[in-house]
Formats: sequence, C-alpha cells, structure tokens
Amino acid sequence: MVAIKRELNLKLLEKLKIKVKNLKKEITALYYAYQHPKTSVLPKIIILFTLGYALSPIDLIPDFIPILGYLDDLLILPVLITLSIKLIPQEIMEESKEKAENQPLQLKKIGFLL
Repeated sequence: MVAIKRELNLKLLEKLKIKVKNLKKEITALYYAYQHPKTSVLPKIIILFTLGYALSPIDLIPDFIPILGYLDDLLILPVLITLSIKLIPQEIMEESKEKAENQPLQLKKIGFLL
C-alpha cells in the first residue's frame, strides 16, 4: 500500500514538473511575442500584465493562506496566459514558441523597490 502511494506521488510530481516546464516555455514565448514588431498594442498590454503577474513576487491572494493562496496561481495565471495567446496572431506565436525553445531565457521574479 505504501509503495503504491509513493508511486502515485512520484507520477504526480513528474506531471507537475512537466507542467511547470511547459509554463516556463509559454511565458518565454509570450516575452518573445511581446518583442515582436508585428504584435499590436492590445496583446502587448495583456502580455505585459501577464508577465508582470507571473514574475512578480506579489500575489492577489498571499500564498500563506491555505488553499486560496495557491488558487490565484492555479487559476489566474493560466487564464492570463491563454488570453494573451489568443490575442497574438498564430504565426507570431508559433515563431515565438520556436524562439523560446531554441533560445530559453532565465526569467526571474522582479521585485519592487519601495
């Protein structure tokens, strides 16, 4: 029984690692789409907000609040990424994804100086 639980936890952990890796690629692709000269103003604004939210250490709901603290990361960020991708023309997004795959960035959380 313990071995089965351990195996399930490892599978869940592996799936989570894959999702995090894909999320990093999507964020990097959004960064490259933002820099693309053919990306219009509205997608750039949404991308900027999405990147700011993804990289900011400040959350709408602090992570120390049980369950709710992680809900914003699990719900809001994927919605923002999806919205950003839908606003970007397909050829620009494909080009940006390819660039993100070949030239990954080391994106770090940004802090605000007060």
